[in-house]
Amino acid sequence: MNGAGLSEPMTGKLDRATLTDLVLSRTGADNPNRLVGAAFGEDAAAVRVGDETLIVSTDPISLAAERIGQLAVTVASNDVAASGGRPEFLLSTVLLPDADPSVLDTITGQLDAESKRLGLTIVGGHTEVVAGLGRPLCSLTCLGTADRFVPTGGATPGDRILLTKGAGIEATGVLATDFRDRLDLSTDALDRATAAFDDLSVIPEAAVLTPVATAMHDPTEGGVLEGLIELAITGDVTLDVDRDAVHVREETRAACEAVGVDPLRVLGSGALLATVGADDADAALESLAAEGIDAADIGRVEDGDAGVEIDGERYTEPIRDDMYALWDG
Repeated sequence: MNGAGLSEPMTGKLDRATLTDLVLSRTGADNPNRLVGAAFGEDAAAVRVGDETLIVSTDPISLAAERIGQLAVTVASNDVAASGGRPEFLLSTVLLPDADPSVLDTITGQLDAESKRLGLTIVGGHTEVVAGLGRPLCSLTCLGTADRFVPTGGATPGDRILLTKGAGIEATGVLATDFRDRLDLSTDALDRATAAFDDLSVIPEAAVLTPVATAMHDPTEGGVLEGLIELAITGDVTLDVDRDAVHVREETRAACEAVGVDPLRVLGSGALLATVGADDADAALESLAAEGIDAADIGRVEDGDAGVEIDGERYTEPIRDDMYALWDG
């Protein structure tokens, strides 16, 4: 969970040192039922409830204005699914800059529609107007149970690295809506780019991979590259990645080229990263294909210092999402 430090007026996650010192070290009382708690790179917690394991995650959305409600549902539920859970319930917090009912109508309509589409139930939350807020903010907490928690930090040397769907899917939809006036693309390309919003859930592929994955992670801020970096740092391994094996959709590449961003370094919801044993990789890809889910083997896990090797470069620290320069500018 990284990006800009507190002293830097930039959008994005906090740097790892600040997060560790001021957030991760302050988690209240110990509880024996906390199986997995707050940690760098881990987007969900695991809590023992009787004989069950409850997976819980929370995430805010504030920048993707056109589809904020839809994205909020998908991002929160993806974190639970990527940890081996079955997303089921949501708590929704909506903070508004003013009392314009049309804005609230749009957001709650999107929350309702996407939750129904994914089979999730909104069971509560909070809604209010906040003075000084520049844009709506929507933060959702998702809960679900799991038979097996799959961590971000479980990659083992010798594993293969799988990626579903491709890079920059979320960014494709955001660019086609919030930044549509900057894209010199055909109507067909814009329509396909906007349709990316309906392809952001990783619940289906997570269900396929959970039984065999040693680690899973859904890339969000910083895209596929940041997701890989978080896998490497959390697991204390080296990831050797073949960039040419990372699929980038035609509309994604066109939209990213139009605004000068790297498809591997932009909002990446819609993809799922997973590491699996080398003996399980082919069967996992076949199982995904049988469910109609595109996926590729993009590299391998190696012993060594934590980091990602790709394009002849080595990354050992989190990166900042290329998209934020578009909003900051």
